[in-house]
Amino acid sequence: MTTAYRTDIPHIPFDPAWVIYEDDALLVVNKPSGLLSVPGRNVHPDHNLLAQVHTHCPSALIVHRLDMDTSGLMVLAKNKAAHRHLSIQFQDRLTEKRYQAICYGHPSQPEGRIRLPMRCDWEKRPLQMIDFRQGKAATTLWQAEHLGNGLSLMQLTPITGRSHQLRLHMKMLGHPILGDNLYADTHSLKMGQRLLLHAYFLSFTHPTGGQKLAFEHLEELTSFITGT
Repeated sequence: MTTAYRTDIPHIPFDPAWVIYEDDALLVVNKPSGLLSVPGRNVHPDHNLLAQVHTHCPSALIVHRLDMDTSGLMVLAKNKAAHRHLSIQFQDRLTEKRYQAICYGHPSQPEGRIRLPMRCDWEKRPLQMIDFRQGKAATTLWQAEHLGNGLSLMQLTPITGRSHQLRLHMKMLGHPILGDNLYADTHSLKMGQRLLLHAYFLSFTHPTGGQKLAFEHLEELTSFITGT
């Protein structure tokens, strides 16, 4: 019996340029937008980052994830011991992640903090929602830089790591991320050729050497603004 795979998930083959850093324990890659981090339901088993990295490093293990439409830095482990060490760092919030996003509008302040508890909107999955009674704590730090044309370049630091946290928090701030097909209004959605959210900074402790590692890879997100 032939499996009917989804046709809206593209095949993006591995590119050696994705690899930002590599050693015996791990590799850091720059995931492109439009690529799942791991296999998805009814999606061809090759149409994800992990499968493509396996063509370069068959032992690679996923440590954390980015949304399909989010681009940016991810670390993968090369063995079980490194995977265990890195996973604990993410679980215990010992890593540091920063994102850049282009959002609609200009915040009234240059920086701020958002504390809005979140949970899954079960009737509208995969959407997340704000829920002050049953939601889990979610905190985001943000800094805004005016780009002109009614847009802002935001630097976002998630203190917690809830699903869709940055996307929902920016919506609640009143400045949705351009190209966000889940949380942006129609105008903001059409202004982005893709979701204009990129994980540009990642820092963690090396699982065997013990040294602090920090990686930065900026994306020219303004090139994906449609000007609609």
